[in-house]
Amino acid sequence: MSEETGGENVDLTDFSQQEKPAQAAPGDPPPPQGEAAENEPRTASDLEAVFDVPVSIAAVLGRTHMEVADLLKLEEGDVIELDRKVGEAIDIYVNNRLVARGEVVLVEDRLGVTMTEIIKGESN
Repeated sequence: MSEETGGENVDLTDFSQQEKPAQAAPGDPPPPQGEAAENEPRTASDLEAVFDVPVSIAAVLGRTHMEVADLLKLEEGDVIELDRKVGEAIDIYVNNRLVARGEVVLVEDRLGVTMTEIIKGESN
């Protein structure tokens, strides 16, 4: 139904009478991404399809450049100077993409990394 007001058509449809979408049954595929989906909280189970995908993770303590001749001269016990200072954050790469920074920690008799900053990159 519409009503004319000063040369404009105004739609007076009662939106409360419109049919509401049905609730999804268990096992149904998720609804398409859109404005409504953006408002719903996301959980880890939303990523279940990619849980078994292997990724390569590297925690980079530092870098240096050297010539092959110098590399071949290295012996056990030699020290290689890196471009980082003690206590400076290390870079954490996933599949060669910088995703976080962190600190080296000791967990029992093994080294570990604690993430201290997540890097939000550009979407490609």
